[in-house]
Amino acid sequence: MGTLVGHVAPGLGFLVVGLWHLYNHIRLFLLRPRSNVAPVWFPVRGARHLELILVIAGAAASILIELVIGPARHQPFDADGAVPAEHLHNFEHASISLALLVYAAAAIHLDRARAPGRDAVSQLAAAAAFAQELMLFHLHSADHAGVEGQYHLLLQGVAAVTLAATALGVAAPRSFAVSLVRSASLVLQGAWFVAMGVALWTPALLPRGCFLSHEDGHDVARCREEGGALARAKALVNLQFSWYLSATVVLVVVLYLRMCSLYKEEPQYVPMVDGNGHGDDDGDDDDNDVEAAKGGGGRAFGESRPMKVSRP
Repeated sequence: MGTLVGHVAPGLGFLVVGLWHLYNHIRLFLLRPRSNVAPVWFPVRGARHLELILVIAGAAASILIELVIGPARHQPFDADGAVPAEHLHNFEHASISLALLVYAAAAIHLDRARAPGRDAVSQLAAAAAFAQELMLFHLHSADHAGVEGQYHLLLQGVAAVTLAATALGVAAPRSFAVSLVRSASLVLQGAWFVAMGVALWTPALLPRGCFLSHEDGHDVARCREEGGALARAKALVNLQFSWYLSATVVLVVVLYLRMCSLYKEEPQYVPMVDGNGHGDDDGDDDDNDVEAAKGGGGRAFGESRPMKVSRP
């Protein structure tokens, strides 16, 4: 991951998933504001588990790049089987990808088995993946004391927000605010990964007084202490993050307002009432609505169905 491609590729993955979730969470809420249940993943008509399959494919590719393709000898171990110090960061990055792969695989199997509480368990698996991401970036073996460290410090803040929103989603699955923050934080994570990769490994974009230094087999951004180059570079990173955060807020608000004009609330089911004031609803249809909203039923998200109406 310590390269331009190594940051841009996973960043685009986070960005695409975040935008996909942002769109679907807003759409689901606008269509069913009173029965909104925010799922942790969204099925696709005709390819129900496409989102999770793409997460697995991306995570597997990342692991192979970190542990097999990336190392000069195409294997990360020393001759005696030990992990060399220069490859510790490869194992840390691969472990983050492994956590995401475990989440996606678990969510697929839970959904296929129609296990009770599968949505909460899948949500907890996602929270565990983000917790590992936060831990491994915070305790990273690489030297992140300089300008690169400032990028990673701010990335940890975004990962912490994603983790908190994912964990809160277990206790408050109907909260639109929680799902909106979670999807927006994924968008910001992706954008920040891309910005980090481009800014740190494009020599022309490095701040004044900073340069690329080849250390332990890969390039590292370094800044001179004299003249305040390092302090200036960190301040510029803080400004850049502030602008990215503001841009994310603008994106969310503009997208929400645009979708408000495109999607209106669906007619709500009204149980039929007999002369004694008793309803004849057996509850099955409501269960199907919740199941479809969560992504656990046979109907893909967004698929329409005939609505029951009350008799006069």
